[in-house]
Amino acid sequence: MTTNYDPIAELYRRAKQQPWRAYIEDFTLVALIGDPAGRAVIDIACGEGFYSRMIRERGASKVTGIDLSEKMIELARASEAKQRLGIDYIIGDARNLGLGANFDLAIAAYLLNYAHDRAELDAMCNGVVRCLRPGGRFVTVNCNPACNFASAPSYRKYGFETSVIGEFREGAPITWTFYLDDGAFDIENYFLSIQTHEEALHAAGFREVRWQRPLLSLEGETAYGRDYWSVLLDYPPVIFIECLL
Repeated sequence: MTTNYDPIAELYRRAKQQPWRAYIEDFTLVALIGDPAGRAVIDIACGEGFYSRMIRERGASKVTGIDLSEKMIELARASEAKQRLGIDYIIGDARNLGLGANFDLAIAAYLLNYAHDRAELDAMCNGVVRCLRPGGRFVTVNCNPACNFASAPSYRKYGFETSVIGEFREGAPITWTFYLDDGAFDIENYFLSIQTHEEALHAAGFREVRWQRPLLSLEGETAYGRDYWSVLLDYPPVIFIECLL
C-alpha cells in the first residue's frame, strides 16, 4: 500500500467534507450497512474515524477502528477524546489484523483498492474474513473496477480528478487528486478487475458478493439538482460491495 497518509491525514479529513461524500458516498454506504444496532463492528482502514463514529452513533454495541497510519489514528483518538463514544482505535494492517472472529460486521472505506495485485488483495480479504463471526457481513466503498479510468470524464466540479499514466491494465496505478481551498493532494490506488475482486472475495470464504452503484440522496438532489450529479452517477469512479459469509 503505497500512499503514506501520515503527511496528508488532516487534508484527507477535510476532503471528507466535499458534498459528494455526504450526498452519495455516505448515503449509499449507510444504506448498505442497514441498522447496526446491537452489532459489533470493525471499521478497517478507518482513517480519522469518520464512519466509526457514524456507526457507533447509529447504535452499534461495539466499534473498533483500525488503520495503518499513525497520524490518522491520532486524529481519530483526538475526536474520541472530545466526544467519548467508547470506540477503540488501533494502529494495524488489514492484511494481518490478529483480532479474532469477534465482529458481526466489517466496514471499509477504500481498502481493497490499495492492493497492487491478487496476492495482496487475497491477504486483505482473508484478513477481513478472519475477524468476522459466522454469518458476518463485509460492506465497503471501493475504487470502481468497472470504470475505465484511462478514458473517464472530468470529476473536477465535485472536488477531485482521476488520472492514469501509462497503460491501463491489471495493477495500473490510478491517481486521485483532491482539491481543497488552500491546495491539492494526491492518493494512489491500483486497478484490479471485477473478476479479480470476486475471485479473491470468494476464495477468502464469502459465499455471496453483491455490487451496488452509487445512490444520490434526496438532500443532494434538492441542493444541487439531479443534472449536477449526472457525470458522477453515470460514470461512477467508486462502487459499493456487500459480502456475506
